[in-house]
Amino acid sequence: MLVEVSKAVSASLNLAELLRDVSIVLRRYINHDFAGMLLHDKESAMFRLLALDNPPEYLEEGDLIPIEGTPDGLAFKTRKPVWRECIDPNEFPSPTVKKAFDAGMRSGCSVPLISRDKLIGVLGVGSQRESSITEDVAEMLQLIANQVAIAMDNALQFAEIERLKNQLKSEKLYLEEEIQSEYNFAEIVGKSAALKNVLRQIETVAPTDSCVLLYGETGTGKELFSRAIHNLSHRRERTMVKLNCSAIPTGLLESELFGHEKGAFTGAIAPRIGRFELAHRGTLLLDEIGDIPLELQPKLLRVLQENEFERLGSSRTIKTNVRLIAATNCNLPEMVEEKTFRRDLFYRLNVFPITIPPLRERREDIPLLTGYFTKKHSLRMNKGIESIPREAIDALCNYDFPGNVRELENFIERAVILTRGKELQLPISELNSGFQAKNDAPVNSSLEDVEKNHIAEVLKRTNGKIAGKDGAAEILNLPVSTLRHRMKKLGLK
Repeated sequence: MLVEVSKAVSASLNLAELLRDVSIVLRRYINHDFAGMLLHDKESAMFRLLALDNPPEYLEEGDLIPIEGTPDGLAFKTRKPVWRECIDPNEFPSPTVKKAFDAGMRSGCSVPLISRDKLIGVLGVGSQRESSITEDVAEMLQLIANQVAIAMDNALQFAEIERLKNQLKSEKLYLEEEIQSEYNFAEIVGKSAALKNVLRQIETVAPTDSCVLLYGETGTGKELFSRAIHNLSHRRERTMVKLNCSAIPTGLLESELFGHEKGAFTGAIAPRIGRFELAHRGTLLLDEIGDIPLELQPKLLRVLQENEFERLGSSRTIKTNVRLIAATNCNLPEMVEEKTFRRDLFYRLNVFPITIPPLRERREDIPLLTGYFTKKHSLRMNKGIESIPREAIDALCNYDFPGNVRELENFIERAVILTRGKELQLPISELNSGFQAKNDAPVNSSLEDVEKNHIAEVLKRTNGKIAGKDGAAEILNLPVSTLRHRMKKLGLK
C-alpha cells in the first residue's frame, strides 16, 4: 500500500492533481463516504478545506473551518490521529461537527499532515455507518498521510515559487521607488529626453522676470510647469494667481483681469480687485491666452508694456509688478496671420516660448506616471495596491493618449476604483473606445479631411450646438473660440 501511495503522489507538484491521486488511493484501502484535506491557513488561523472526494452539501472547496472544537483541530494540536467509531456531536462544540452529524456522518477519523516536522494540515475521512472507522483504519490513514504530507509540502513550495515568479512579472518597482526626475520638480514625473529638455528651459528662465509662453496640447500639464517656473523664481514667496481665459464669459473677462468699481456695469454692486492686482509682486498665469477677445488684447498689451491699468469704471491708474506666464494649445502664429490675434501682443508674449511635449512623445515616462498616479489614488482611497502587471504597462505605452497626462491619470483613477486586490486591474479594452468618435472618412483621406468629417459628425449629433453643456466644443474638449476658428478654416457652417 505504501509503495502504491508513494508512486501515486511522488510526481504530483500540482495541488489539484495531488488531491485527485490521493482520493484514488483512499478509495482502494478505506471504506468511507467522504474524504477531505484541510490546509492550515496562517492568515486566518483556521483550516481551509481542499475537498477530495464526495464532499457533503454543507461544505465547499475553499471553506474556512475552525480549529477549536473539532476533531481535526485536536489531531492538528496533538499531532496524533483522532478517530470516533460513533460520533457524539456534544463532544465537539463546533457547528461544523453538528452539521456533519445532521448530514448523516456517524464515524470518522482525522490525522495530522506533518512534513519535515512541520504541521501542514489534516487529512480526514468520514462514514455514514457507525464503527466503520476503527483504530486499524486510523493507523492505515496515518501511514497514507505521512506520504501525502511530503508530496503536499512539495506542491505547496512549488506553488509558492510560481507565485513569486509571477510577482516578478509585475512592476512593483513603480510603486516602491521614489518617482521623481533628476531635476526633482514637485509632481513633474518622468525621465525622458523630451521632458528633461523642457525642465532645462524652465531652470534657465525661472530666475528671470521674463514672460514665458507655454505651448502644449490639452492635458499636458501646462499649469504644473507654470507652477514650477514660479517656485524656482524669486517671486515664490508671493502669490501665483491663475485665470483660464476660456472659462470666463467674454463680457466679464475684462473685469476678471483688471477689476471694477461699484456701479461700473449692471450687477457691479461692490468694487472688485482684478487678477493683475492680486498677483502684484507675484506670478500671473493666463491659461488659454488664445481665447482672449480681440478687443481686449490692446489693454492686455498695455499692462504688459507699461505695468499699469485702470479698473472698469475708474480713471485712477494702478501700477502693478507682475511676472506673466501665458499658456495655450492654439497655434498663435497662425492666428496672427488670420488676424484673430494681435501681432504686437504675440511678440510681447513670445519672449521665451516653451513647448510641452505630448505624452506620445515621451512614452518612456508612462510607466513612471502610471506608478505615481496608482500610488496617489490608492492612498487616497485606502487601497493597498502593490503591483502593476507588465502587460498592462506595455498596453499603456502603446496607446497614444490624445488627452495626454490628464487622460492617463483619469484612466488610472478609474482602474484603482475597480481594483479589488493588491494588483492594479486596468480596463485595457476601454483605451480604444469611448473617447474616439467614429467618422466615415476613408483611410486615404488627408488629415484635414479627417478633422473636417470628425467635427461635422459631432456637430450633426449636437444639432449644430457649439457652446454650452453637451455642445460640440465640450465633446471635442476644445475652447469654443478654437472650435469656431477650426470650423471657419475648414469651411464648416
